[in-house]
Amino acid sequence: MSKRKLKKYLSEIDKDAIEEQLLDLYERFPQVKEYYNFIFNPKEDKLVQEAKTKISNEYFPVRRKRPRARRSVAQKFIKHFIKLGVDPHVIADVMLYNLEIAQVFEKDRNTPDAFYKSMMNSFTEAVQFISINGLLSEYKERIVKIYTITQEQNWQFSEGFSRALDIID
Repeated sequence: MSKRKLKKYLSEIDKDAIEEQLLDLYERFPQVKEYYNFIFNPKEDKLVQEAKTKISNEYFPVRRKRPRARRSVAQKFIKHFIKLGVDPHVIADVMLYNLEIAQVFEKDRNTPDAFYKSMMNSFTEAVQFISINGLLSEYKERIVKIYTITQEQNWQFSEGFSRALDIID
C-alpha cells in the first residue's frame, strides 16, 4: 500500500477506528510498542548505558572466558537508535565508544585482519554520521584521538582511516 492510499484510507475512517487500529498494532508488534514507549518516555541515558555495557562485554566479557569482539553488536544498537529517532549526539557517542573500546581491546592482542577492516568501516561510518549531523565541533577531538591511535599502533588499512578522516577536512 502506498502512502497516498494509506492517507486516503485514514481520512475515510473515523477517529475511533484509527485509535482501535493503533492499539491493535501496539499490542501485536513489539517494535510499535517500543517506539511509542520511547516517544512518550525517552530514557536515552538508560538505552545508552545498556548499549555501552553490551558493547564492552563483547570485548571484555564478564561471564565467559573469550571475547567475541563482534562489530555487529554495536551496529545493531546504532541502527536501532536511528530507527527510534534518538538524538544524534547519543548515536555519535555510541559509535565512537565502540571504536575506543575496540582500541583498548586490540592493544594487547593479536587480532585478525577482519577486525581492522571492520573497525575501519565503523570509523568511516562514524565520521560520516558526525559530519552529516553537524556534530564535528563536539567530537573532533575524539575522532582525531582514535585516528592517532590507529596510526601509532600501525593498524592495518591505515589508508582507509586516513580517507575517512579526509571527509571532515
